[in-house]
Amino acid sequence: MVGLKPSDVPPTMAVKFLGAGTAACFADLLTFPLDTAKVRLQIQGENQAAQAARLVQYRGVLGTILTMVRTEGPCSPYNGLVAGLQRQMSFASIRIGLYDSVKQFYTPKGSDNSSVTTRILAGCTTGAMAVTCAQPTDVVKVRFQASIHLGPGSDRKYSGTMDAYRTIAREEGVRGLWKGTWPNIMRNAIVNCAEMVTYDVLKEKLLESHLLTDNFPCHFVSAFGAGFCATVVASPVDVVKTRYMNSPPGQYLSPVDCMIKTVAQEGPTAFYKGIMKKLGTADAPLTLFSVLCHAELLGALTMVLPEHSEV
Repeated sequence: MVGLKPSDVPPTMAVKFLGAGTAACFADLLTFPLDTAKVRLQIQGENQAAQAARLVQYRGVLGTILTMVRTEGPCSPYNGLVAGLQRQMSFASIRIGLYDSVKQFYTPKGSDNSSVTTRILAGCTTGAMAVTCAQPTDVVKVRFQASIHLGPGSDRKYSGTMDAYRTIAREEGVRGLWKGTWPNIMRNAIVNCAEMVTYDVLKEKLLESHLLTDNFPCHFVSAFGAGFCATVVASPVDVVKTRYMNSPPGQYLSPVDCMIKTVAQEGPTAFYKGIMKKLGTADAPLTLFSVLCHAELLGALTMVLPEHSEV
């Protein structure tokens, strides 16, 4: 774009996709053990885990990671990492990379700013699109994270990531790879709204009030607020999604049945298991690192690839 510095050039769709996916993968590498610990805590208390629970009891995110390392080996917190990176590359590319474009699509012509309603609608749309495309990778990731291997004699249901896709499709049908799509869409629509809209609004208000300029401190504060809101709002749906996707055929009739059984067996507090720890050591850091990496990568890629920018 003539007359603009590389940093002022609007990023192309390809740059947005690449930046969002790559940033999410970096964030996942840093926070994956925390996410695995969160999954173990969320499924703890289920009937199917009762036998293993007698041998292994998890207490808190850090305690869960230490217990896993002690009982299953040092690599156990990274079970499912390959599927996790596949998920982030497909999921985040759509969820974050398309957000601005969809927001502009919903914004009425002639309007300078997007309303909160428009931003929420854009967040719901990109969240639902991302889940629909990336659901199989999420199912496989959760299955790996939830599986407990106590010693070399324990059974491993899947020999690898590709074997997991094949086994699930063979035993549960292709629909098994999309198991839990609706609760996941609900969860990610909520997360995307809370995360992207909060980040958008916070950043806008910080810039308008001249408290910060458009740089790393501004991105950090906005991303921290976004991660906090997303974690608090989405925790109940996140628990149902994890349990339903990890359940064998027949355990739950539907996501609603999963929610009802969880309340009946463990009470409503089950939906907020480890919520304070999640705020500090699981979901919030993933949001923080993802948004920060995306903001910085987007600027770097735009400067490296200015010739491919929009005209």
